[in-house]
Amino acid sequence: MEQKKRIAVITARGGSKRIPHKNIRPFCGRPILEYSIEAALASELFEEVMVSTDDGEIARVAEAAGAMVPFLRSSETAGDFATTADVLLEVVREYEKQGRHFDVLCCLYPTAPFVTPQKLRQALTLLEEQDADSVVPVVRYSFPPQRAFVIRDGLTVLRYPEHARSRSQDLEPYFHDCGQFYMLRTERLLESGQIFMEHTVSLEMPETQVQDIDNETDWELAELKYRMMKRGVD
Repeated sequence: MEQKKRIAVITARGGSKRIPHKNIRPFCGRPILEYSIEAALASELFEEVMVSTDDGEIARVAEAAGAMVPFLRSSETAGDFATTADVLLEVVREYEKQGRHFDVLCCLYPTAPFVTPQKLRQALTLLEEQDADSVVPVVRYSFPPQRAFVIRDGLTVLRYPEHARSRSQDLEPYFHDCGQFYMLRTERLLESGQIFMEHTVSLEMPETQVQDIDNETDWELAELKYRMMKRGVD
């Protein structure tokens, strides 16, 4: 049986608005992009680890960390309105022009220091064992959304009054995307043009290892959580 080929694609455009040079800014002492590259390489899952970028400085950091930058991202997929799926489809098609096909694609974000080789291996195992189209790391909402308030006409009211007397443990848990990585079957990505497909399964992450990084406070919280993770605090 032919060995399936796998590629890791790290999406790192240069046009960060809220945090300048976000994708290569020092995080706990070194460019944050290096963490995603290091995790992908150390997992030993991928024939190729590449960075999709439109920025020469990011490309230099990526190559110094051991990743490939075989081509630069187009202006169409470097814009503010391009989706992650758009970027991945462009990468797959560029490789296919070179006669190279990958059965599995792992998309990693460049600001995802909580990704580890073990998590990538777990995601691949899920993809294969569950015959899934894609695997998405998720984190549980820390407070039940069914207990949410909304403000209407200046008054605070329950959004879901039917759950006013429900016990927290009886409410269905809700989850959201961690925004760290995705493990995908390339063929299904090409067919659907989407990351979230008909047969998408989840890999649950602890809240202490998930942090959106959109501003300076987020950055400091992420560094704090990362140090906790390295100390084995959960």
